[in-house]
Amino acid sequence: MKKILSVVACVCAQTALLAQEPSPAPSPNDVELLRQQVQALTETVKNLQQQVKEQQDTLAKINIEPSTLPANNNIAAVPSPSASAPPAFPTTDDSVVTSAAPPPPAAPGPAAAAVNSQFPTTDAAVTTSTETISSSGAGASLTAPMTIAGGGRTYMNISFDGQFALAYSSDRNLDKLEVGDHDPLQRGFNARNLELALDGAVDPYFEGFANIVLKLNNDNQTEIEVEEAFLQTTDLPWGLQVKAGQFFSAFGRINPTHPHTWDFADDPLVNGLFLGSDGLRGAGAQIAWTVPVSWYSQFILGVQNGRGNTGFSFRNPGVDGTFFGRLTTDREARGLQDFVYVPRWENSFDLSPSQTVLGGISGAFGSNETGADARTQIYGADFLYKWKSPRAEGGFPFVKWQTEGMYRRFEAGRGIDQSFPVAETFHDWGMYSQIVWGFKKGWTAGLRGDYLHMQGSAFTDDFERQSRERLSADLTWYPTEFSKLRLQYNHDYLEEDDFFAARQADSIFFQFEFILGAHGAHKF
Repeated sequence: MKKILSVVACVCAQTALLAQEPSPAPSPNDVELLRQQVQALTETVKNLQQQVKEQQDTLAKINIEPSTLPANNNIAAVPSPSASAPPAFPTTDDSVVTSAAPPPPAAPGPAAAAVNSQFPTTDAAVTTSTETISSSGAGASLTAPMTIAGGGRTYMNISFDGQFALAYSSDRNLDKLEVGDHDPLQRGFNARNLELALDGAVDPYFEGFANIVLKLNNDNQTEIEVEEAFLQTTDLPWGLQVKAGQFFSAFGRINPTHPHTWDFADDPLVNGLFLGSDGLRGAGAQIAWTVPVSWYSQFILGVQNGRGNTGFSFRNPGVDGTFFGRLTTDREARGLQDFVYVPRWENSFDLSPSQTVLGGISGAFGSNETGADARTQIYGADFLYKWKSPRAEGGFPFVKWQTEGMYRRFEAGRGIDQSFPVAETFHDWGMYSQIVWGFKKGWTAGLRGDYLHMQGSAFTDDFERQSRERLSADLTWYPTEFSKLRLQYNHDYLEEDDFFAARQADSIFFQFEFILGAHGAHKF
């Protein structure tokens, strides 16, 4: 087109000059020369017009759309300059159960910057996503991204979360005072949770999630664990959803979440000593049914191996083959009775546009390793209340109150060789209650109380069976969604029993955290 305009401009200029300059009457030779020049220019214009038409036809055949772009998390559908790009990091928590459907695709602009518009923008529940996968993705090139209905979109989140803490405690054995594997476990610097997280669309039927965690132990040696790696369905009928792989059990409020979402720097006592320092998780499958009622109501049933430290109160061989004083059987699963079954029922209501409550009951049932027929039962109940100002800016101010209680019935057998003096049944219970006040944008203050009652035993000298209390207070500053600074104080009181004297301890933690990339939304 520029060539055509140049030629036309040249012809016009020459014509204007000829019109302005008087000249004698042209000879027959001059007329013939001018006729040949005009004919040559006419042919040039025709050729240029044909080239432009061919280019337009080629572009129409290609019909470039976002779904044909390379499968790269950093290259996605390019919105026009007039469209505002959605945020690439979760910034709200205004949904409990439903994922926000992706916005309609914007027309691609010719020179707009590449923006990945597929990242979640709410704290919607991962397990109740309402995104549906387009069947048009089937049969696509193996190197092309899977498309999601509603505009031929795909998404892939990759992020890295670095969580560190500087700790001091009056107790020299901080690793025995703290109950979570991601808690600060030594005086000085701690790096107990360095998480690589991935989630995205797998195909028209599944979404995939993975969390790989690196930790530095007290000797600065690196440990790696596959914390979660599972797929879940996206479009089953009747409100059903199936999950399979390695995942956290849907027990209570804290257990299914990752440490970077916690309101405090360490695990509540009852979670760490009933469900395990790594949380109750493992390989298995889970089915969830969202009840078709006017409020959110969901039934969940999970089945997992329940073996090792991630099945702490179940088929856990313990330390050096000993758990609660018994030599453990450490057996393979004999049948369905040796799996761990985790049912849960939760409901949520909006009391008003600014107030939400959520309540749930959970259970975990399976065998344990202290005897051939020893069983464990854990029951839990949890409650959450949240208020957020109708004039909130970035989610602030808000008040969140969360309480969770558990009861455990643990049948302690006589061990693998029936050598322990007596079989016992422990009736243990515990709870925590915490309140977090977001008093200013980016600032929160929290207060938590823990209590743990362990039934006494004249035969079991395990320090983890010592009853105890804890009071915690913290102040957190979020400079942005991608960073966090937290100062926390703990006061622990451990009660006297038949084997251990009462003692107290004071601890201070300074936690700092950063996130690189877009982290998938978590449950509210």
